[in-house]
Amino acid sequence: MAERLKVAMVGCGERSGAWIGAAESIDDVEIAAFVDLDRDAATRRRSESTFANAQVSANLEAVLADGDFDAVFDCTVPAAHVDVTLTALRHGCHVMGEKPLADSMDNARKMVAAAAAADRIYTVMQNRRHDENIRNVRALLAGGELGAIVSVNSDFFIGAHFGGFRDRMEHVLLLDMAIHTFDQARYLTGADPTSVYCEEWNPANSWYDHDAAAVAVFGMTGSIVYSYRGSWCAEGMNTSWNGDWHIVCERGGVRWNGEDAWWVERVAMTGGFISETEIVTTEKAPYPGFDGGHQTLIADFVASVRGDKVPETVCSDNIRSLAMVFGAIESATRGQRVGIDWS
Repeated sequence: MAERLKVAMVGCGERSGAWIGAAESIDDVEIAAFVDLDRDAATRRRSESTFANAQVSANLEAVLADGDFDAVFDCTVPAAHVDVTLTALRHGCHVMGEKPLADSMDNARKMVAAAAAADRIYTVMQNRRHDENIRNVRALLAGGELGAIVSVNSDFFIGAHFGGFRDRMEHVLLLDMAIHTFDQARYLTGADPTSVYCEEWNPANSWYDHDAAAVAVFGMTGSIVYSYRGSWCAEGMNTSWNGDWHIVCERGGVRWNGEDAWWVERVAMTGGFISETEIVTTEKAPYPGFDGGHQTLIADFVASVRGDKVPETVCSDNIRSLAMVFGAIESATRGQRVGIDWS
């Protein structure tokens, strides 16, 4: 392996900008090719970057066949992830891909199995895990002062006027955004999904063609219940992009606004009709390398490729978050609770 990780950037649309900016800040990464079916988009991304010597192509297979690449960054649309990932793995490359991992559980399983067979790392860009605020809330919960987690509740209400393909998407909230919130629930609890009941609908004020709101109740390991409420067309009183959280524990609870404020109460005395509680004051601990996630995760990926660690959002783990998305869609479609299986 070269001194710098030689990377092909595949998919040069809007989302690739954050990846390229993060890669430019990491000395250990060289984007040596920009690949997109629209060559003009690939050329434009190269011209906007510091990787002026990178090649431009519309054909990933040809790029990887002709060059000694270490890794592929996949910023394509979800439907293309399986082909990009399998091509990269077949050429011996490690892969870091945009969320969601895949456009179906069948494709996700193929990708996870192919990464294992190739003995290559495939990890997913779940950048919201690397917000310093959620790291602090997780540390607080893991500290055990409030006892075991009993239930987790999250609200996500944002009126997002995207225009374009999202306005036409089926299951637009669950497919396009809920993967973030579901993955955050797994991260905060350390638990995995076992079942889900979900309902979807399209609110009367919606500008989307299909269901843009949902409620879901997940069974999780450890006897935890996780409830989700969300909408892409909630005008006014919007939550943060990380949602709004209420976590109930055995001996207290936590409220987190999804940004930089949380409130903690613990039980001080029991025996009455309502237990007496006291406010717990916590100090925010800085999270090293906090940058919104992209730089931290790409650096984590590089360290993993070099053999130092297993990525936190490696595909074999992240498929469990994806299973929550497709489990919720299956439940909403069938109108009944369903079990969740990612194996």
